[in-house]
Amino acid sequence: MVDRGFAALADPVRRAIIARLSRGPATVGEIAEPFGITVQAVSKHIQVLEHAGLVSKGRDAQRRPVHLEPAALERLTTWIDGYRLVHERRFRRLDAVLTEPASDPQE
Repeated sequence: MVDRGFAALADPVRRAIIARLSRGPATVGEIAEPFGITVQAVSKHIQVLEHAGLVSKGRDAQRRPVHLEPAALERLTTWIDGYRLVHERRFRRLDAVLTEPASDPQE
């Protein structure tokens, strides 16, 4: 699921959709308003996000709001954090080595 999530987020329109949904649920029409693309194109982007588990569609009477799935985003950030922490530890060790006083070769 991590691969699908990152693949879905590779597209700037889908990232913008995620940003919009972070403020609350919206219909496909509401999501499409700021984009210079058709509602059908936005709907296809939402299908990719759904397939990745990043969003879901609900039903509210006649409306079908799209909702962000925070748990899916959390899985992606957890994956990234695992690598970030490893590299931070390596950089801290390197900093420690670089800040040690150099020994005088004449001694």
